[in-house]
Amino acid sequence: MRGRDEETGEFLSPSRSQNRREALEVLALGEKLVSLTEAQLAKLPVPESLLPHIRECKRITAHIAHKRQLAFLAKQMRREDEQALDALRDALDENGEAARREVAAMHRVEQWRERLLESGDAALAELLDEYPGADRQRLRQLVRNTLEERKRNKPPHSFRELYRELRGVVLGANEDSSEDDALDDEDQT
Repeated sequence: MRGRDEETGEFLSPSRSQNRREALEVLALGEKLVSLTEAQLAKLPVPESLLPHIRECKRITAHIAHKRQLAFLAKQMRREDEQALDALRDALDENGEAARREVAAMHRVEQWRERLLESGDAALAELLDEYPGADRQRLRQLVRNTLEERKRNKPPHSFRELYRELRGVVLGANEDSSEDDALDDEDQT
């Protein structure tokens, strides 16, 4: 029996119904993980101890055996710490924080691309002030090629290449700053 706290009268542990709801949530998370491709799994923060169980569950096709293996995967997932499962949920959630950050970064890159195509050298100078590691010559060449493509109604090869280059510059700088923030946090402790 769970029992109650003698002083406050509160229950000492979650109810069986609550435990069951949490177990079913983990089972649903496991089903999502099994449905993903290997490339999608590689992008997620899946603990190494779970990967063999996920692969085994994908391999099994017989209905009951697959269901049994999925339950075993969920059991293994419940042994993981809650932070790891929350990170997985957030990475899978389309409305999660990671997805919002990714969309915001994509919009920043698109804004920079449009500014470079409209303003030219002025926008390039601003970009280089904000991201000093950017390759000025490469960006200028891609802007020039993109404008030429538009003028001649050619396929947007340089337009896409400019996006990829800017994405590398902007996201590379963001990763460096997040690593610096993590190092600053470690220094403070």
